[in-house]
Amino acid sequence: MARFITIEGGEGAGKSTAQQYLARRLESEGQSVTLTREPGGTPLAESLRQVLLSPDGETPEEMTELLLMFAARAQHIAAVIKPALDRDEWVICDRFTDATYAYQGAARGMSVDLIRQLENIVQGDLQPHQVILLDLPPEVGLERARSRGALDRFERESIIFYERVRSGYLARARDFPDRYTVIDAEQDLIGVERQLETLVQKWFSK
Repeated sequence: MARFITIEGGEGAGKSTAQQYLARRLESEGQSVTLTREPGGTPLAESLRQVLLSPDGETPEEMTELLLMFAARAQHIAAVIKPALDRDEWVICDRFTDATYAYQGAARGMSVDLIRQLENIVQGDLQPHQVILLDLPPEVGLERARSRGALDRFERESIIFYERVRSGYLARARDFPDRYTVIDAEQDLIGVERQLETLVQKWFSK
């Protein structure tokens, strides 16, 4: 019953907390779970993450940023995601390609056709079974991110940038309603977990 679940959303949406909750619930159902994240997930991909997120040093050009995202993803898929699915494990990933459409596509204005071509080259037919979008106003998410301490390069982007990210995610949710579940991440943790619980029960009722 292995499934590939991704958790998406802007900064401060609570993706890591949701990921941990889902892992505990799935393990309580007797499932093996692999937790991972993007960019990252392998030593090489984590090195690329540092390049992409560091606010210091040379700022990557937009095309460089896009290609590095997919380079990290190619390594991640080959070394972590596909092997885990082959072992019949659930994979819960903090961000995946939908984030590229939102950040590099909607927010940076990169060509959607180019992103789609890279997606096909790197992923083939691999797609998440379920995308959980934790949606909240950008100003709320950025305030949460600031409260955690030092900001990375993306967290230093403008509110307009994050409004575009949010719009990009919501557009994806409208385009792929069968794959997406949108959760109001502005509500309290109990409310978010209640909606995640409903989703878990739906998975195991099939």
